[in-house]
Amino acid sequence: MKILVASHLEQSAICQLQEHHDVICTFEQPTADLFSLVRDREVLVFRSGIEIARALMECAPDLKLLVRAGCGLDNLDCEYVRKRGIVLRRIPEPAAQAVAEMALALMFALARNIRQADAMLRQGHWTKDTLDGHLLAGKVLGIVGAGNIGSHLGVLASAIGMEPIGCVADPIPAIVQALRDKSITVADFDTVLASADFVSVHVPLSKSTRNLINGRALSLMKEGSYLINLARGGVVDEAALHAALASRWLAGAALDVHEHEGQGQISPLAQLPNVLLTPHIGASTVETQQQIGVRVVEIIEAFVQQSMTVACREAETRFAASALPHEMVRV
Repeated sequence: MKILVASHLEQSAICQLQEHHDVICTFEQPTADLFSLVRDREVLVFRSGIEIARALMECAPDLKLLVRAGCGLDNLDCEYVRKRGIVLRRIPEPAAQAVAEMALALMFALARNIRQADAMLRQGHWTKDTLDGHLLAGKVLGIVGAGNIGSHLGVLASAIGMEPIGCVADPIPAIVQALRDKSITVADFDTVLASADFVSVHVPLSKSTRNLINGRALSLMKEGSYLINLARGGVVDEAALHAALASRWLAGAALDVHEHEGQGQISPLAQLPNVLLTPHIGASTVETQQQIGVRVVEIIEAFVQQSMTVACREAETRFAASALPHEMVRV
């Protein structure tokens, strides 16, 4: 197969693919011309941070398989993929634990003023008696989007004594019961915001979720509560969040995803002292990337095997249809 790896992939996975396939990697080439490189490719591996638009896919007439090395699809023209019949495979499972752990880590850092304590100590200031911290145990955790990642976070939070309450897009009885089995109470969006001491956002970016956390949503949150976003930058209205933080309505916020991401981008929240900012590293653990790499290889090899099986069956069908019946021979 002719494969284009357009986003970061663990090196051992690339080596395995190169043993049997024609592989081009562009994730360390910021000026790479994807439009020219994708022209003869049959497989495209990608993550967030790269736009897989219709125009790009139209340049690849042989494109058969898209592998999203993660879960979000906000950077993909899904309608065109369905219309053209390109096979799409996502890998949502490995990142769930990593992102959930990151959310918990950010909550600990906010609750214990880790950023401020570190900065002051580096300047020689011993602030032991002036920095107040809070326990996470006993606090209510609001999970906006209690799906794969959000439910993982709920389990972790429950284990340290937090009380998780979450909302989902479609609260059918089976989903509600599954979350209850994980000690996560299900409620509507407004109730989750109003009840929580910490709100952690884990929804995909779509038309319905863009600026979901806006001025109205922030006003529903408790005074002195915290917001954590590891979903997508566009889910949070950063101007409204800035106002809520500057006024101290919210005690703090932590964002791993941002409306504008990439080298040279500076968050409009960067000057606020009660904010933690990280560069979209929620799933960036060695173990997670290894697992994703293994799954990418498995998906591509399974697709190749399936394609070969289908091709063989089609060939057999054509042969059977073209074969002439045996002639009867008179003796």
